[in-house]
Amino acid sequence: MTGGAPEAARVVFGERVELAERFAELLHEHGIRRGLIGPRELDRLWERHLLNSAVIAELLPPQSRVVDVGSGAGLPGIPLAIARPDLTLTLLEPMARRVTWLQEVITELALTVEVVRGRAEEGPVRERLADQDVVTARAVAPMERLAKWSLPLLRQDGLLLAMKGDSAAEELERDAAAIAAAGGGRGDVKSCGVGVLDVPTTVVVVERVAAARTSSGRRRETRRARKERGR
Repeated sequence: MTGGAPEAARVVFGERVELAERFAELLHEHGIRRGLIGPRELDRLWERHLLNSAVIAELLPPQSRVVDVGSGAGLPGIPLAIARPDLTLTLLEPMARRVTWLQEVITELALTVEVVRGRAEEGPVRERLADQDVVTARAVAPMERLAKWSLPLLRQDGLLLAMKGDSAAEELERDAAAIAAAGGGRGDVKSCGVGVLDVPTTVVVVERVAAARTSSGRRRETRRARKERGR
């Protein structure tokens, strides 16, 4: 049993809190058996997973096109889709069994969300999912690799939102050169859910300011730039 939704869930999810409750039930029923979460997570699904994920919605502009990279159990993508039905959400996941899970959840909750099997660094995925407004990621990789994989999916001025822990600022500083090489700006660390969660969610925010550099140091031409040049 999930114990029902805490009061914070009613604040975050509003009238759609019943969908969040059903998602929590699905994770509780199937999460361990299907390799989505560990046994210790069952008693903290709301705090550590659903609410922790959903509050980053405060960083998303209205009507944003969003790709959740390495979506796994659907975090943060599914809570975002519940909290913010205005978003156009794609869940990107390489593992077939997790893709199946995500599709089942979307059907069960009647969410308008797309699931794509693949990795952010793959050429066909980048072509298919180019020019996004926002990329989200949770427990996927250090910023050095995450920026290299994810920033190419964004439009110019799009945002990478990486959920991180207490060492977020140090990681951002350590990987600053790699982030810049991937086309990212200086980056910032934000706290989401302040006043709602006992422990706010820490998010590294990186804006895409340029195309990634090639091995020769030149900037790769973006998909949008190629289109403009071809006109």
